[in-house]
Amino acid sequence: MLKKIVLFYFLFLTSFIFSQNMQEGFNYLETGKYPEAKLFFENILENYPNNKTAKLCYGRAVGLAGDSGKAVLIFTQLRKRYPSDFEIKLNYAESLLWNKQYNKAEGFYEKLVVENDKSFPAILGYANTLSNLKKYPEALNFVNTALSILEENPNALISRKYIRLGYAFQLSQDKQYQKALNLLDLNLKDFPNDKSTQLNRANIFLVQNEIDKAEIVYKSLATSAKDSIVALNGLSLTAHKKHKNKEALKISKQATEKAVKFSEDNELNLTTKERYIQALLWNKKFKLATLNINGLKKLFPNNSRIESLEAAKGMYTSDFNKSISKYTSILKKDKKSFDGNLGITNAYRATGQDLKSYEYAFKTLKYYKKQPDAEKLLKAMKLSHTPWVEHKTTYTFDNGDNESISFLLATEVPISVKAIFKANYVYRDTENTRSKVNANTNQFDLGLLYKFNGRFILDSKIGVTVSNAFSTDYTQWIGEIRLKTKPFKLQNLDFGYQRELQNFNADLIDREIVMNHFFLNYNLNTNFNLGWYTQYMFTRQSDNNIRNLLFTSLYYKILRRPIVKAGINYQNIVFKDQLPLIYFSPSKFHVIEFFAEVLNIQKSKWIYLLSAAGGYQFVNEDPASEIFRIEAKLGYEFSDRFSANIYGKHSNIASATAAGFEFTELGFKVKWYFLRKPLFNKKIMALQHR
Repeated sequence: MLKKIVLFYFLFLTSFIFSQNMQEGFNYLETGKYPEAKLFFENILENYPNNKTAKLCYGRAVGLAGDSGKAVLIFTQLRKRYPSDFEIKLNYAESLLWNKQYNKAEGFYEKLVVENDKSFPAILGYANTLSNLKKYPEALNFVNTALSILEENPNALISRKYIRLGYAFQLSQDKQYQKALNLLDLNLKDFPNDKSTQLNRANIFLVQNEIDKAEIVYKSLATSAKDSIVALNGLSLTAHKKHKNKEALKISKQATEKAVKFSEDNELNLTTKERYIQALLWNKKFKLATLNINGLKKLFPNNSRIESLEAAKGMYTSDFNKSISKYTSILKKDKKSFDGNLGITNAYRATGQDLKSYEYAFKTLKYYKKQPDAEKLLKAMKLSHTPWVEHKTTYTFDNGDNESISFLLATEVPISVKAIFKANYVYRDTENTRSKVNANTNQFDLGLLYKFNGRFILDSKIGVTVSNAFSTDYTQWIGEIRLKTKPFKLQNLDFGYQRELQNFNADLIDREIVMNHFFLNYNLNTNFNLGWYTQYMFTRQSDNNIRNLLFTSLYYKILRRPIVKAGINYQNIVFKDQLPLIYFSPSKFHVIEFFAEVLNIQKSKWIYLLSAAGGYQFVNEDPASEIFRIEAKLGYEFSDRFSANIYGKHSNIASATAAGFEFTELGFKVKWYFLRKPLFNKKIMALQHR
């Protein structure tokens, strides 16, 4: 008996001394010094190769130090040696997590929680596994079970926080925004003003266009010097969303100045610089944006986020080919990149490569299901290829006692991404109420628009006009062919030929005057809001008269929301023969006017236009006379497929009758996309599977 007592005491003492010798290694593990722990237990195992505790601790040190594959092998060997040891099973399951073998870990944890339904580490490990598999509702149930076993356990609370974050993101992607916000609010009870949670809340508010709420969240984050920079980055974005781009730049500049103090934090500095460059682009400060992009490239070479900024700059400056190149480079590194996929979708659309644009829109939605920006873009693209019909009724009158009413019915039917079939019918009835002279015309034409690529478009139509005048009836063919080109970025050049009839009043219709126009239109935009438009038209008429017309306009865009622009117009018209008793045909005619225009067509159900101009006209050798014109339009989009507007315009600029002329037009227009999707929708949808 005494021998047994002595043996037991010896074994206990040996075990105690041995555990004390390993305490240093335990401390390394507990304090996160995994390379030191690995080396420590390697030395222990050289002397005690079969010690279970040392082997187990060594496996943990190896896995936590980054060699998860080796850790799995170590615990697999231990499981074979100790098949019923629950602690080894727990460590084996955890090593599967480290090695991202989530499906295998799920099956193993499922058995462990059945074997011991009170094991905190088994239940928490199972919850983390389910979270990694994005099975968030089940993960939430199990992490709550773990917390019922060990209340307020910090590891379980942190796991629950990240499970809720993942679940909230999943719900927001599915557009269940309120459910997502409810989860995030629960997180804030466990971790008041948690940064990750608050940033997720702000993102949801931005998606819902609740900018004020997002702004409140960002302001709440400014609780430390570092977090105040995060807050400013967010506030710069909300200012941009409110269309206050100057304020956005001012805020972002403050953030960059504060970030200088944290030069060691690369992520914070890169994020802050990104926002600053974006703010420069919003404000069209492209040279300064380029300088900052080049500076970032030196600090972070070959970084996709910087390439994304270069691509964005290309989109803002209409250098779309450069954008495509940069987005392609991003996607080579990461085919699931959101910026890369959605960015190249927009870039291909801008260059007229619609099939490629559809392809990448579908790829964006494949990787980011129900993503609002991608869905909105895809919807807009499909609508642009959906057939529509338009009706317009106009009533005009002038101070020469001419009145007319006209009805237009037009349709466009895209038959592919490149070709659009067009048809128009116009009925016009005109009468002079003083002379009681009356005439009417019926005009019908068919056309085809073909997009060769983003730089060349051919637009053509041919038709007939059947006229019934007071002294004659006749039929004439009409037509137009126009080549639309983009010779350089920010420039448009159109030229072509048009054949039409004079139909302003009954007398002109009766005279059957055919006009053959040869025209050239040029439009130049700039990155600093200045624009220039010029039109030259040479007209040879069937009455052997010749007209030369030059119109040019220099304008400046003052605002973008709504669009406000102002400028100066000049017009010069010269006729070879002067036939004042038939139509206005001066030998010299000049107009100079100043104009201003307000237009709202962006992100609003209401559409409105107000345009006004005033100046002087010079007819032959007569003294200058004052001129003015005004135009207004008000419309409403009842749905994506149906809109209507009313409009009116008035002018006293000399026209087809004579100087001293005043003209008024009132109208009503409706537009309806009569199909819900393009005719070639099956071909579009086939791109989903590329």
